Amino acid sequence: MTRKIFLSISAVTTFILLFGFVIITVVLYQNFSDVQKKQLEEELNLAVYGVELGGEEYLEKLDNSDCRLTWIAEDGTVLMDTYADESEMENHIDREEVQEAFAAGSGKSSRHSDTLTEQTIYSARLLSDGTVLRASFSGYTIWAWLAALIVPFIAVFAIAVIISTYLARSIARRIVRPINELDIDDPMCSVVYDELSPLLTRINRQHKEIESHIAEIEAKTNEFEQIISAMSEGLVLINVHGDILSINSAARQIFGAAGDCVGENFLKLKHDLKFTRSVEKSLSGKNSCFDMEKNGRIYRLNINTIKNGAEILGAVVLAFDVTEQANAEKTRREFTANVSHELKTPLQTIMGSAELMESGLVKPEDTSRFIGHIKNEAARLVNLVNDIIHLSQLDESSNPAKETVDLYTAANETVSLLRSSADKRGISISVEGEKTEIQGVRAYLHEIIYNLCDNAIRYNKDSGSITIKVGSENGRAFIIVSDTGIGIPQEHQSRIFERFYRVDKSHSKETGGTGLGLSIVKHAVMIHGGTISLESVPNEGTTIKITL
Repeated sequence: MTRKIFLSISAVTTFILLFGFVIITVVLYQNFSDVQKKQLEEELNLAVYGVELGGEEYLEKLDNSDCRLTWIAEDGTVLMDTYADESEMENHIDREEVQEAFAAGSGKSSRHSDTLTEQTIYSARLLSDGTVLRASFSGYTIWAWLAALIVPFIAVFAIAVIISTYLARSIARRIVRPINELDIDDPMCSVVYDELSPLLTRINRQHKEIESHIAEIEAKTNEFEQIISAMSEGLVLINVHGDILSINSAARQIFGAAGDCVGENFLKLKHDLKFTRSVEKSLSGKNSCFDMEKNGRIYRLNINTIKNGAEILGAVVLAFDVTEQANAEKTRREFTANVSHELKTPLQTIMGSAELMESGLVKPEDTSRFIGHIKNEAARLVNLVNDIIHLSQLDESSNPAKETVDLYTAANETVSLLRSSADKRGISISVEGEKTEIQGVRAYLHEIIYNLCDNAIRYNKDSGSITIKVGSENGRAFIIVSDTGIGIPQEHQSRIFERFYRVDKSHSKETGGTGLGLSIVKHAVMIHGGTISLESVPNEGTTIKITL
């Protein structure tokens, strides 16, 4: 803007100087010409008067006059000239001013020199004797004037340009300085020119609108960041080139991304062919979904394309932790397979024994033995079905009714029920502790103690022992069941509470267990918000502690 103002002022100054020079020169030349013509007329009038009175004698007396006088006869012959020898002069009958004087009594004309730098003006008058007296005056033309004035004009022009340049620069800076010093953040507090008021008002209004939009965008951005930060699912936004635009903390943890990974290529987070192809597929416009295993967890990745009309802008990656669902599905399949197997085994025994008896292949003295097999397998089948039904009830019980239960009494009641089974193998059972009351589901608490003791009997050594301790510590009740049985190897201890899981399947079949007892214990404890801890040494025994 400063440059434009400077150039504008300089251009105007130059134009005015040139225009003024031309106008002044023309005016001066015109005035000078008018003065010359008027002076010429006065000189001619005096000369006419003098010639009329004194004739040739008058002309001879004139000397050093700026005005040249020429006396011309009727035939154009020069009778006398104040500047030249008349005998050497040519005939003037063809001269314009002379012809006009002979014809009209007076005549005027002007002629330029060959160089156009000099002009001669003529004025002629018819005398009473029929001759013509002509007066002439030579002077510079306007071009000569311009040439004569050009040097001083250049000097004046140079001085004027220097002064105007300084003033133009100073004025331009003075004009622009307040504009440059405007406070754009608060334009209305620095109105320096009334002409700028509408512009500053509009800027102020737009500034407030922009601030409002920025505040709204920042609020939405913060809200978005808070939402995605609180998500347990991983969320990643990538552009069409695969560069990360946004990533939440859950996604950073899932993919092991650094804190400053925004802007990096998403494919660098996991070097896997399936992962790479799925991302590239989504960036080409096709959604994809697959499961990924990372750090012992299973994540389901949904990668959906982001489009604006037909244009692909990028993709959004959602990572869900489906480990529990996957494990549950795996457990369901295993449970189904185990149930099928556990039901099939006693049924095959029952069917086989019944077919042998039906075909008459069983001797009469062996009939009672086969009937015993059928009865035992049927009882085993009933127990298995009951345990499955009971486990299903535990799974579905979200908020069963609770009452005050004394764990010490419940333990003694359980021992009474299992005393006969223990005595058959010479296993001693004792209950230690004191009265300990909690709010719980009586049937589930009895189930916990019964299954733990039943397992302790089944997997104990003959003439072994079982100790049940009941009490409380730190405001929490506990039940501890210790045995001197065969123990559980370390590699199996983390899985014994799974459904149908057996450490030694052949031995479990001999003991008649269903493989669901400890699963029932686990679910019953979970309903009471409790915990289970296990200590076991092979061939020495096992201790299970339940805290409620």
